[in-house]
Amino acid sequence: MRLDPIDKILIIPVTKFISNSTTSGILLFASAVIALILANSPIQEEYHHFWEQTFTIGFDQFIVSKSLHHWINDGLMSIFFFVVGLELKREIMGGELSRPKDAILPVFAGLGGMLVPAAIYLMFNSSGNTADGWGIPMATDIAFALGILYLLGDKVPVSLKVFLTALAIADDLGAVLVIAFFYTSDISTMSLLAGGIFLLILFIANLMGVRNTVFYGIVGIGGLWLAFLMSGIHATIAGVLAAITIPAKVKIQDKKYVQKMNALTNEFENSTPNNVSLITSDQLHILEKIRFYSKAAMTPLQRLEHAMHPLVAFVIMPVFALANAGITFSDNFLSDLTSTVSLGVIFGLVFGKFLGIVVISKILVKLGIAALPKGVSWRHLYGAATLAGVGFTMSLFISDLAFTNKEYILQAKIGVFLASLICGIIGYFILIKTKKT
Repeated sequence: MRLDPIDKILIIPVTKFISNSTTSGILLFASAVIALILANSPIQEEYHHFWEQTFTIGFDQFIVSKSLHHWINDGLMSIFFFVVGLELKREIMGGELSRPKDAILPVFAGLGGMLVPAAIYLMFNSSGNTADGWGIPMATDIAFALGILYLLGDKVPVSLKVFLTALAIADDLGAVLVIAFFYTSDISTMSLLAGGIFLLILFIANLMGVRNTVFYGIVGIGGLWLAFLMSGIHATIAGVLAAITIPAKVKIQDKKYVQKMNALTNEFENSTPNNVSLITSDQLHILEKIRFYSKAAMTPLQRLEHAMHPLVAFVIMPVFALANAGITFSDNFLSDLTSTVSLGVIFGLVFGKFLGIVVISKILVKLGIAALPKGVSWRHLYGAATLAGVGFTMSLFISDLAFTNKEYILQAKIGVFLASLICGIIGYFILIKTKKT
């Protein structure tokens, strides 16, 4: 089959670019750098003012009015958490977290990589408003950490990539629970009750076999997300809950699907062509059947995850970085860097993540409860544990939830940037100098 020029020049290169595992991490990093440049340029005031513009939706008495920055953090990030929820459900049902024996090491290592950083942060900030930031160093940025790991290509074993992926997913689940239980404002019982009703509707629809993703989108966004937005519980939690309700069963089994495809392709092959560029009505009917059965052979969960990944990786995350990574450095930079908030975040991410993951892993392996993945040495695990200290996206997100004081937010973000940079560089060099076993 001869390719069209547009396929050669645009479609295929763009598809390869999007499917490349390192691309999203590189784009995220570039967005953060651009935000930093703009925030410290002559147009820094315009940059900050842009994100504070107010947007209002609704009608009559039912309106929601928030700044662009809030719409990004409460709205776009809900889509990010929705995809995280889809990924969590898939991994628990049939992925790396589905087999208890294989899941023990990354799950408990991830737990250690959350608790130890929080404890270290609280050593620097044991009381007062700054203590609220204990959740900031608990998070791992999947896009950055895995992006760095995939840059190493075949220099690291595939099983290490699987381990870090499972650990990051467990870490994400922990971050979701932390946000849900500890970083919420005053709760509106009526709004929360409304959200519960919409969630129940989604679960019932799943049990009844409803597979239309548009239905889940309308009820999930127009009902569940909006109710959570008004309830005081962070709206991103609605994204995870909505993802759990998405059906994860196929409508037609693989063997039956193969039989249908064989019959339909034979029917298409034996159909009479019309000798013009258009296909016949019979051929069109056959192709419609092929599309129907192909859709029925996929789960709505996997279909949505696959379709939404590019949106999250190449639109939502870069926009989030542009809106949240723009730190304007002042003359007090050194004092901000050495503040208890910044030091708590830095030591938590750089040392806490490493110690939590490695110590728990050592204990589990020593006791025979778990084993290192095939082909993974302890030095490999040290490198992966260091990369887990790249907190960036999630840590920046929790920084805005933890504090209302802009000075504390600035100090936390400075700590996140420096710690993520240190962990990314050290982790990369540990792994590049480690031989495969």
